[in-house]
Amino acid sequence: MSDSCTPTEFPEPHADQLAHIRQRRHPHCILCGSENPAGLHLNFDPLPDGSVQAEFDCGRLFEGYPNTLHGGIICLLLDGAMTNCLFAQGRTALTGELCVRFHHPVATERTVSVRARTENSGHQIHYLAAELRQAGVVMATATAKFVEQPSADSHQEHLQGRRSPA
Repeated sequence: MSDSCTPTEFPEPHADQLAHIRQRRHPHCILCGSENPAGLHLNFDPLPDGSVQAEFDCGRLFEGYPNTLHGGIICLLLDGAMTNCLFAQGRTALTGELCVRFHHPVATERTVSVRARTENSGHQIHYLAAELRQAGVVMATATAKFVEQPSADSHQEHLQGRRSPA
């Protein structure tokens, strides 16, 4: 990881900044978007150590095997937590790599806590980690590499197959 910096160089997370970026750049997100009527509307809270955390009720709607939270939902929660951690630091970035380890099955009909933190950050690359806990036990962990997101306009042009003028 050549783009290193010490943890003291990470911007202090701010709830207002997180909410502003989430609303402006992520309004229809399935996990945290306020404008997605089918979304989960998770709210992440910045913590004093620079991490963010949210609670999620694992309803049976999200079940894979009987009484077990679907692994894709676990990945969604971990990835979304890391994205919101970046938002709290005033950054927007896209997931470039995501590695998830499932330690134990996660029960439905119970609440989980998901928490994410920045491990290392450079100019355009950010390395984050997240964990999902249920009843205080680590059930799943993830590490990810995020790449700075282009401006909103150039990103939309790219998605629509247009090129911006050079």
